[in-house]
Amino acid sequence: MSTLQHPIKIVFFDIDETLYYKKEERIPLSVSEQVIPRLKAKGIIPAIATGRTYGAFPKAIKPLMNKDGFELFVTTNGQYNLYQGQIISEYPLTTERVERMLTKLKELQIEYAFVTAEQIAVSKNTAEVEESLRPIKADYIVDPNYYLDHSVIQLLAFFPQERTAEVVASGILEDDLKEVRSHKYSVDLLNKHNSKAKGIQDVLTHFGFGIENAMAFGDGLNDLEMIATVGFGVAMGNAEEELKALADYVTLPIEQDGILDALEKLGVI
Repeated sequence: MSTLQHPIKIVFFDIDETLYYKKEERIPLSVSEQVIPRLKAKGIIPAIATGRTYGAFPKAIKPLMNKDGFELFVTTNGQYNLYQGQIISEYPLTTERVERMLTKLKELQIEYAFVTAEQIAVSKNTAEVEESLRPIKADYIVDPNYYLDHSVIQLLAFFPQERTAEVVASGILEDDLKEVRSHKYSVDLLNKHNSKAKGIQDVLTHFGFGIENAMAFGDGLNDLEMIATVGFGVAMGNAEEELKALADYVTLPIEQDGILDALEKLGVI
């Protein structure tokens, strides 16, 4: 078992299947009743680092988004980051870049969605779109031209894994984007230099902390860069095997209060 070598100032938590138990649509009581107040009592900032956009947080988390809970957010894979309602950094796509992507997606006959800080707007509602988005943001809207009047942080493209090579071969990514699969029917299209790790770096710079002062908990493949970057990375017991192999520590699954268990065993709280 790895041990902590430096004082922890901020702990970043992924949302889905780390902080938020999707199956039961809840946050473990141990998080709200023990983890957050005990971190704050020690002067450690509890933060969220998620692939979700700020406007698509689960209802269960919203009561914890206040001065006594979470005030620091790394969202949309590190592309929109804020503290106490003030933006630390953001990385919107230009209208011209969005339009080049749309041209390719239309040629491929692939539906898409625009992701902004507060909303997700889809080109068309299909069964695949609905299955991908309902668990994330049930009140998404349909507007194929939403990008014309709103700042778009990233796009979603709705296609299965077996079409990935075809989509990449189309040239849609050019030299500046990457694709990260978030669902069996959905892929995030975003700046290739952006990630949760980049957002965390921005946040640490803002506070004047070093990377060694950051700890993170995650479970999915979009947590790989985050877990590899922070001073101490923890994989949930329910995490992807690739993430577990990379982490400094593997804790219990979410439904067994893995966050609380790790923080206590590692002496953080």
